[in-house]
Amino acid sequence: MKTYFNQLQLCLVLLITTIGFAQIKSDYDKSIDFSAFKTYTFAGWEKDSDKILNDFDKKRITDAMQSELSSRGLNMVSDNADLAITLYVVVNQKTSTTAYTDFNGGMGYGGRWGWGYGMGMGTVSATTSYSENDYQEGTFVVDMYDAGTKKLVWQGIITSVVKEKAEKRDKSIPKKIGKLMKEYPVKPLK
Repeated sequence: MKTYFNQLQLCLVLLITTIGFAQIKSDYDKSIDFSAFKTYTFAGWEKDSDKILNDFDKKRITDAMQSELSSRGLNMVSDNADLAITLYVVVNQKTSTTAYTDFNGGMGYGGRWGWGYGMGMGTVSATTSYSENDYQEGTFVVDMYDAGTKKLVWQGIITSVVKEKAEKRDKSIPKKIGKLMKEYPVKPLK
């Protein structure tokens, strides 16, 4: 019974940490004054990567990006923008493996006060349980280019477990894009 509860606790910890997992990376040209950029345009999805998304998720992503950029004083325009933004998404099937080892038994003799010489024998047994969990991991990349020079000026990458339920994605997509945009050199305006 104790083993069952220990395994249950381990599974809950793994589930909680997996659900909240989001790895964020970014890089940018440190010689650029990002506050000079006032307008942007979406230049599309790289390599038609949006085809793996449904229309609702595409809208969730673009709405979250627009909200984050607007909070930083950037306005979306159809042409003559300061920044051109491309988006890319890929989803991979992953498997996580966990192992839990339970040790049982053991007894011996080590002298009257636990020191000195002594004789003893003991038995120890161990049982290891393995479990595998299949899940989808998505990587979302935002590339921002100076529209005039066509040079990459900022890149943000977020890797996260893909939520299966739409209502979860409705909340998690904007939240994760918000975390990603915290890496952008211009902070939201007050």
